[in-house]
Amino acid sequence: MKYIPNFITSLNLASGFFAIIFAANGDLLNASWLILAAMIFDFLDGFSARLLKAYSAVGKELDSLADVVSFGVAPGIIIFQLLKNSLSLSEPVSLFSGGIPTMLILLIPAVMPVCAALRLAIFNLDTSQATIFKGLPTPANALAVISVVIAGNYSQSPVFSSFIASPLLLIILTVSLSLLMVSRIPLLSLKFSNLKIKGNEGRYILVGMVLVSLPIAGIAAATLIIPIYIIASFLSMLF
Repeated sequence: MKYIPNFITSLNLASGFFAIIFAANGDLLNASWLILAAMIFDFLDGFSARLLKAYSAVGKELDSLADVVSFGVAPGIIIFQLLKNSLSLSEPVSLFSGGIPTMLILLIPAVMPVCAALRLAIFNLDTSQATIFKGLPTPANALAVISVVIAGNYSQSPVFSSFIASPLLLIILTVSLSLLMVSRIPLLSLKFSNLKIKGNEGRYILVGMVLVSLPIAGIAAATLIIPIYIIASFLSMLF
């Protein structure tokens, strides 16, 4: 029983690995769904560890290693492909040819996995993040990236097509998410210690705002989850 959480974490890592393969082959939609699967496994490994009381130092390190792959490297490669498509580059990309555009689509996406690794390393050493996060969690970073891909594929709004086609907006998104991961901005932990409203105000605000946005924006509401999460985190400080 004690190996169950680590097995689930391994499924997170495997999902991230397959997401990288799909993203490298240009299938960004299926890569995004695989990253979403990795998020589910990431939740379940912690849940099973608490349920079975199967905590271990190996499990903690394995979890961070899996998260770097699934929520740092995989979304970074999706950003790379989006930038490549937005600049209409069909040839293999080389750092030593193609000028500034080529350098940008290689260097900008690399910032994301680096910041994800730094964020996870800091998190592992920072005992003050048990009930509140400092900086954007890596799964939230990945969700912000894949929500754009998923909404762009299923939403009828031209906004997402325009966003994905804009190198500038993609660069702004990548840099913003990366900096948020290594920032010290206090953000909500989504773990409920109990179901009481007192002490969980921000979490209930987050759930309520997401539920309201779903019938209004449909699939496009996926892109609003992270902004809503940040807003709810700031609102929670008022209570």
